[in-house]
Amino acid sequence: MMGMATSLTNLFNFGRPLPKPFDKLPSKKLKGVASKYGGVEATLCAPVIKAVHALCVCQNGGEGAVGQITSTLSVAEYKSSMGPDAYHLVVYDSGTGTLLASVYDRNTELMEQYTAHASARDGAALFFAMMPKLLEDEEFRENWKAYQEQFTNRFSDLPKATHTMAILCDNAYRRIKDSACPTHLKVNVDKSGNLMRVSRAQLDSGLYQPTEVLAGEFTIFTQSGKTAVHKPAKVIDHKDFVGKYVLDPSRKLNAMEQTLVPVLPEWYVIPQEAVDICKHAQLTTGKPTQMRNFLLRGPAGTGKTMGAKAIAAGLGLPYMKYTCSAGTEIFDFVGMVFPNTEGVSTGNAQLDQEREQLQAMGGVNYANVSNLLHLPDLDDMDYDPAGVYLALTGVENQAATPQDCMELVLEKVTEKVRQLSVSVEGETSSQTYTYVETDFIKALKNGYLVEIQEPSTILQPGVLVGLNSLLEQSGTITLPTGEVIRRHPDAVVVVTTNVSYEGCRGMNQSVVDRMSLVKDIELPSPEVMAQRVMAVTGAEDEYQVCQMVQVVNDLADYCRKNGITDGTVGMRSLIDWVTSAEISGDPYTAAMDTIISKATADEEDREALITSVLDPVFAPKRRKTA
Repeated sequence: MMGMATSLTNLFNFGRPLPKPFDKLPSKKLKGVASKYGGVEATLCAPVIKAVHALCVCQNGGEGAVGQITSTLSVAEYKSSMGPDAYHLVVYDSGTGTLLASVYDRNTELMEQYTAHASARDGAALFFAMMPKLLEDEEFRENWKAYQEQFTNRFSDLPKATHTMAILCDNAYRRIKDSACPTHLKVNVDKSGNLMRVSRAQLDSGLYQPTEVLAGEFTIFTQSGKTAVHKPAKVIDHKDFVGKYVLDPSRKLNAMEQTLVPVLPEWYVIPQEAVDICKHAQLTTGKPTQMRNFLLRGPAGTGKTMGAKAIAAGLGLPYMKYTCSAGTEIFDFVGMVFPNTEGVSTGNAQLDQEREQLQAMGGVNYANVSNLLHLPDLDDMDYDPAGVYLALTGVENQAATPQDCMELVLEKVTEKVRQLSVSVEGETSSQTYTYVETDFIKALKNGYLVEIQEPSTILQPGVLVGLNSLLEQSGTITLPTGEVIRRHPDAVVVVTTNVSYEGCRGMNQSVVDRMSLVKDIELPSPEVMAQRVMAVTGAEDEYQVCQMVQVVNDLADYCRKNGITDGTVGMRSLIDWVTSAEISGDPYTAAMDTIISKATADEEDREALITSVLDPVFAPKRRKTA
């Protein structure tokens, strides 16, 4: 299994403002105060303070609870300040450092993902769940007792309370950070801050019922048995969506184009975001500013590509895609050039030499020609467009933009490709090369929908800036053939990208600015997924299907968090599982041949999925009835 580097920034969130009574202190740092585990100064940390306060509140009969299941497994119900029914549920395994967490509404019983990040949750609930292990340390325990006294006495001696809390914060920090510390605590919170969920199904199974209560009274983890299945919101009917948002009713697609219009599978749940985008595209048609560029953001597995295909189906447009990678260059979007004159002289010794150099570099293509000419790269254009413009033209232009520079570079590269493609036979010369346009260019030229997948993986953040001229409503680009491509008025660009995951960079702001709408995509609710699966499979046990939906969602979550990427987990797997369970009458066995086998080919990873996700929900029930 892949290990995860702990992001101390996400865990401790030192940038957060301190809660009372420390909110008026001139500094978070206390010089000359430190834990016995090292250092010369301590830093007050808001999440640790809030966790300690939560423990004090529970000790005094307030809401929330923390306890243990085993010597290494602790659980917490942290009372959130976001509402009267809002709780953060956390399970902490000190043996592995694994943290599971969910945001839970006790009224609606809805559960959301917990993200510990500077822009999301502060992580106080995580430290609250760690309290049983933190208190095993003598220094932490003694200072906790002293602080509890100050808390009860309403901080009658604030300097003493501050000193004590500083040691508690420093103790937690150094024990988590230093793996060589004799009382080291393993904690896994990566850069994304996204944690595996505590699921509804796990609560129902009673898997995380505490056996020992440290403080407070548990009201959520003690629940077990079937709970009411929430009725989903209305599902959008396919016949009310597909082809209902055509941009130009007079336009007729040819037979080839018709085959490129996506056909949505019966099980697919149309997201409201797709409907909204289709409406905006249709209702702005013919207006001075048409909405034609859209961004879909969301975690992996939320169906962003299916969302892009759904938009194409709703608009009645052919669908094409361009998948980005770390090495994607601006030239890759435009197309490839293949000279047909290999071995034939151009009639120019220097050009012949350059052609040989390019062949050694991997062939005559835009990127290699640009490198041969030592033309500025996108980073240069983004950093100093005026300087790059001067270097390319010899003309000063302080108002030059990266797009201006990119157009000049493309012109120079195109001209060089043309020169290299001239062959001399006797007294005649001709340009003989093959230009292969990309699906991106085809889509823009012919008025299709094109999905740009994962531009956040591109190492050079300025690559998409080079596309800005094409993202404009009347954008143009000159191809090596001399053809000027003008964007078709019906052409729709949908950018799909993951958010907050390692390996993904932020989108360039100038590109985001050219997006008409930015939609954040989430998974359909378990109830909606269950409804659609039941309609497709004919299954009637709504509660069991809801449990199966949750297991599939948790499997996808587990795979993402642990770098398991050699398989797939999603709606198709879920449908197969439910169908197989209906035939065999045994969801546990059916899971082995459907969702588990499809998730990964690695035996160890499959065992981990069974133990961590499947067994807690279905195995106990299977053993009882065996």
